[in-house]
Amino acid sequence: MLLPGRSLQSRMAQDLSEKELLRMEVEQLKKEVKNPRAPISKTGKEIKDYVEAQAGADPLLKGIPEDKNPFKEKGTCVIS
Repeated sequence: MLLPGRSLQSRMAQDLSEKELLRMEVEQLKKEVKNPRAPISKTGKEIKDYVEAQAGADPLLKGIPEDKNPFKEKGTCVIS
């Protein structure tokens, strides 16, 4: 049963000892240290170039042609 204000994480943390929590944290940090890293000066430029290259096909930037717009109104509603 979930109690208001208590997340699953907080309930799990209460069930584990401090030593177990620290062991889990160390294991997570060991995994994260293996991830390859790159400077933001390089990755930022790559992301910018990618976004600019994809901008022509982005419907949020260029719009949707009327004949392909699934949300176009089919007709008018007349109440008589």
